[in-house]
Amino acid sequence: MPGPGDRGGVKRKPKDARGALRRILRYLMQYRWITLLMLLCTLLSNLGNLMGPNFAGKAIDAVSAGEGQVDLQAVTRYALLMLLFYVGGNLLNFVVTIGMMRVGRGVARNMRRDVFNKLMTLPVSYFDRHQAGDIISRVSYDIDVVTTSLSADLVHIVTSLVTVVGSFIMMCTISLPLVLCMAFTIPVSILFTRRMSRKTRPLYAKRSAAYGVMNGFTEEMFSGQKTILAYAHEDQVCGKFSEINRNAAEAYRNADSMGMTMGPTIGMISNIGLSAIGLGGAVLYMLGVVSLGQISSFVLYSRKFSGPITEIANIINEIFSALAAAERVFQLLDEPNEAADIDGAATLENCAGDVEAKHVAFGYVPGKTILRDLNLRARPGQTIAIVGPTGAGKTTIINLLMRFYDVDSGEIHVDGRESREYTMDSLRRSYAMVLQDTWVFAGTIFDNIAYGKENATMEEVVAAAKAARIHNYIMRLPEGYNTRISEDGGNISKGQKQLLTIARAMLYNTHMLILDEATSNVDTSTERQVQKAMRSLMKGRTCFVIAHRLSTIQNADSILVVDHGDVVEQGTHEELMARKGFYYKLYASQFE
Repeated sequence: MPGPGDRGGVKRKPKDARGALRRILRYLMQYRWITLLMLLCTLLSNLGNLMGPNFAGKAIDAVSAGEGQVDLQAVTRYALLMLLFYVGGNLLNFVVTIGMMRVGRGVARNMRRDVFNKLMTLPVSYFDRHQAGDIISRVSYDIDVVTTSLSADLVHIVTSLVTVVGSFIMMCTISLPLVLCMAFTIPVSILFTRRMSRKTRPLYAKRSAAYGVMNGFTEEMFSGQKTILAYAHEDQVCGKFSEINRNAAEAYRNADSMGMTMGPTIGMISNIGLSAIGLGGAVLYMLGVVSLGQISSFVLYSRKFSGPITEIANIINEIFSALAAAERVFQLLDEPNEAADIDGAATLENCAGDVEAKHVAFGYVPGKTILRDLNLRARPGQTIAIVGPTGAGKTTIINLLMRFYDVDSGEIHVDGRESREYTMDSLRRSYAMVLQDTWVFAGTIFDNIAYGKENATMEEVVAAAKAARIHNYIMRLPEGYNTRISEDGGNISKGQKQLLTIARAMLYNTHMLILDEATSNVDTSTERQVQKAMRSLMKGRTCFVIAHRLSTIQNADSILVVDHGDVVEQGTHEELMARKGFYYKLYASQFE
């Protein structure tokens, strides 16, 4: 499974490239009929173009039929046939280009659909290990590279193969001695191309990986732009980007500088073969073995034969780049999905909210345990507060309750059954969450509040907004609840975004509620108002509250004090204060 090291350049095995090619062809087979039609048009256009040199040679022979004699009728006939075949071939090439562009766009659409659907099934751990920019690079840049190469290079390859084979056959029918004059160039070209491909393929893989790193860093820096400005870190960030950009540019240069040598070298080998044809043809003409028209036709066919070989050598760089990009896309598609529901998993309906954790141990990385022997019990309607210093494992407990991760050992029970015995969907639908990291999407305020409830009415949304103390602010906006929020809520404050997410949770009718620093971005006065509303919301629901401001959880039925993965204390606020232990010190430190 790829981890953080996946962001660097890695050497790909040939079998990976072959596997990527097979999977690209499977996508192409979804458009097999139009693809076959385009390939048939390509074949016909090339067969027409192949007849041109033959007609040209016959026209030349008709011009030199005898001293002072020209068969004008034959010359005209062959000239018209050449015009007909060339015009027809170019028209077919135009149709093929348009058709393959549509095929390429269709393949791109299907690949992006599959990748996005795959992202929706991946576990949270995948997103914890990979930069968002690197994932976006695979969805956008890498798929574009694959489909652009598919729509253009496939036609070029088929055209080149047809032209090479057809030209070779025509040359053999004209003069076998002249074929022998250029035969030595074929194995030399093949051996050189094979040798160079082994060197260039890993370079293109490194290039794609370098672009993923650069996109990941760029996305991360744009997300934290205000923090960068606040700490005056512009120079450091620009310096870091310059280094990453230089690495990406070097990876691009190394791949292309190596790949670009193939075309000129193959062209030079072909020109050597052309020189041999010229020398051999002159000798054969003087011996009367071949005519001038045959030499002319053979030279034209030799150019048609060598031209595609040179073209293939040039586009093979694009093919390697596409295969490297495809490997990154298919690596994502091959990632294991989130753990599937067990056979016969039950649907959690009419949840009472009875939650119990028994001897739970967990670590994000094997060998590094975060939680050790966690035990807690939340009876229906109780509020369980989880407090402790940063990094103690508070959010990890929430991740386990929601089954974003599964426990390494121990069990978590909901309504008397182990949580893994329920379907993932029904278990998560039983919780409403308000996180410290708020998330709103581009859309209206109404849509953002109603996100968790289908067919929510305006009355329900307004009631939730009033309960979250954000209704008055919304009504001051030009379009009220129909006001559009920009992407990630850039046109509203963080406190307002948090109030929107609180209203969203209030509208989402569940029996269990998770609040992870849910009021961290609101002022003290608003927090008091929201706390009153949330106490009303929390009535009859099992609530798990993570809070750093301990004054907000004094009314909790039970407080778990977590430190270094262990529950060091547990009890009510009064009980913990009376013990004058770890909780007492935390509480006192906030009021000194």
